[in-house]
Amino acid sequence: MESLFWLLLPVAAASGWFVARRSDARSSTKHPFPDEDYFRGLNYLLDNRPDKAIEIFLRLVEVNQDTVETHLALGSLFRRRGEVDRAIHVHQNLVARPSLSDGQRARALLELGEDYMKAGLFDRAEGLFKELVNRSAYVTKALTQLAAIYQQERDWELAIESCQALEQVSGEPQGHIIAHLYCELAAEARAADNPARFNTLLRRALESDTRCVRASLMQAERHQQAEEYESAISALRRVERQDPELLGETIPGLIHCYQALGQEQELIDHLSGVLERYPTGRLTSVLADLHLGLAGRDAAERFLLDALRSAPSAPGLKRLIELKLEHEDGAQRRELADLFEVGSPMLEMDMRYRCRHCGFEGRSLHWRCPSCQHWNAMRLPGDVSRAKSARPARQRMAAGIGSS
Repeated sequence: MESLFWLLLPVAAASGWFVARRSDARSSTKHPFPDEDYFRGLNYLLDNRPDKAIEIFLRLVEVNQDTVETHLALGSLFRRRGEVDRAIHVHQNLVARPSLSDGQRARALLELGEDYMKAGLFDRAEGLFKELVNRSAYVTKALTQLAAIYQQERDWELAIESCQALEQVSGEPQGHIIAHLYCELAAEARAADNPARFNTLLRRALESDTRCVRASLMQAERHQQAEEYESAISALRRVERQDPELLGETIPGLIHCYQALGQEQELIDHLSGVLERYPTGRLTSVLADLHLGLAGRDAAERFLLDALRSAPSAPGLKRLIELKLEHEDGAQRRELADLFEVGSPMLEMDMRYRCRHCGFEGRSLHWRCPSCQHWNAMRLPGDVSRAKSARPARQRMAAGIGSS
């Protein structure tokens, strides 16, 4: 409310000047006074009733070259405060004025388009942003908003065209977004059982962004369904070069493929090497289970203790407590159970995906944040910190399973 008050002060001043000027034109007196509407508006403003003051001041201040910026600022403020109807009214009033310069009209169209976006009137907003592109005015902002509209409406092909045009105009790379848009089209092709189009679209995704993990995971899934396990493994192992922060997403597929090929030792060797390079909690827990199956509980617990000493992680600690709970009894088991119950909320913290732009959290990976709509922004915090630091684990962690 305070920001609105300070913004209304110049409006009030402009209104007073305009009313005084109008009174001067009508009167021959030496000291003209503004009419009573102006004083009524001031009283509303001083009484902290800005809505009433706005109505009066906007009625008093005609739109001309001197007051356009004031109207634009007021409309923008209304939009930020969520009063979209008021913002639309102010900006529509501006657009309707024939006296505006080309630059002022373009600015008013942009603001009105953003009002419509805020109100969810995407068809109207699209028309205004297209007009701005045709006018070669505010092209970067208009194309950005068009891309957002098409993504909201799931019109992926038009979104791709807008992003490509935006890249050409602004010079800002859009490949990381375009790759996801191709993946969305590929998902539709998969649902329509069109494997040829599916494969083509994923190739385009990787051409747009060679680091697109999503495309690699989708290719691997398709190979798994076709029982082409070696090709699936190749696609999954590519992720380490693309984005180590997402290595955890490859674990289920790698386990399935290696086991389908009867290559469990190769699986262990590969995962152990990955763990040495990127010691993440999820991978530690998975390797502990593999160790458990091959060498028993004692070996699994020793592995976890070594791993946690080298690279502490919530998933690893959680798995260690679970293993002990499964085999302890009596008072020691009750103490462990109490410890697990008390510590579970903290142990779960690193097991929730979090958007690095807005902080949105969820238990599953969304390629596009449901809150802020950023692509490829959600990560498991524990995996991020481990991938960035990439501290080498102890050599015996990598070799321990094979030698047990």
